[in-house]
Amino acid sequence: MSYSITRRKFIKKTAVTTAATAASALALTTHCTNKAPDTLPTRTLGKTGIEISQLVFGGGSQFLKNEDGEWEPILERAVELGINLFDTASNYQWGSKLTSEERFGQILPRVRDKVLISTKFEARDRDGAMREIETSLKSMKTDYIDILMLHSVEKSEEMKVFAEGPYKVMQEMKEQGVARFIGFSSMNSAEKSREVLENFEIDACILAMNPTQYGNYAKVALPAAKARNVGVLAMKVMRNIVGVEATAQELMEYAMTQEGVAAACIGHFGMATLEENAAIIRAMSQTRSAAIDREALEARLAYLAGPHALCWARPDYFDGMMC
Repeated sequence: MSYSITRRKFIKKTAVTTAATAASALALTTHCTNKAPDTLPTRTLGKTGIEISQLVFGGGSQFLKNEDGEWEPILERAVELGINLFDTASNYQWGSKLTSEERFGQILPRVRDKVLISTKFEARDRDGAMREIETSLKSMKTDYIDILMLHSVEKSEEMKVFAEGPYKVMQEMKEQGVARFIGFSSMNSAEKSREVLENFEIDACILAMNPTQYGNYAKVALPAAKARNVGVLAMKVMRNIVGVEATAQELMEYAMTQEGVAAACIGHFGMATLEENAAIIRAMSQTRSAAIDREALEARLAYLAGPHALCWARPDYFDGMMC
């Protein structure tokens, strides 16, 4: 049975929910509405032309580790700090009561006109992808997604399947106004990422990038993105590395000084981590030259490049399940 969704259809189906959300928002007094945001530096996200904060809020495992009563003020504080792009995926839950998208749907509708939302779907077939996208819209209480992405381009990805399945769906969603921009994420294959970037019209992507050089995304995939002015977000900037052989500032600077990277997408466990990362981004914007020795940092962290140190590099790791 064919599965379809249009923006108009979604708006009709969710009109009551949206109205209720708007009404409740008027009665709420939150950090989002009471305090003026601090300034975070921005960069243009490639060909999209949109200005995004250099720190992007990641809705993955680190965010979901925050318990109920803790994650709400963290998400609100992120808006307060001036973070304007919030990234998640349809399968992010890791055992929490609400999915990451549902958490976003509790807070972000109040400030939807001020924030951008990126989410990712897993399915490679049309009907599966459409079901995920409709669920994402409902969960986040929105009628459009700013950046719709295929989750995790893999080494086994077949370009024919990509073209006829997820890519076609994303194009359709873009044409209907359900998605403003389209793209993909990848932490497993820089080579396949390069292939997608070179052969399809992609607006933005999220690539693994840190000084261990695991996956070699900076040298293999990033140049292809730059050549076609595709907006790039760096992920896995700190995961399993920070505090081992490098500081948060070194790792952030390593990612943010890669030519072509617009922002770092970071998950935050605890308010202190969010505040620290925002402070690092602000401080970096005030200096003209890099403080790190890139080659020395890469040499220092090279021994961590593999599944023995990086949980997300393990063959059995699934980005959506606890590793």
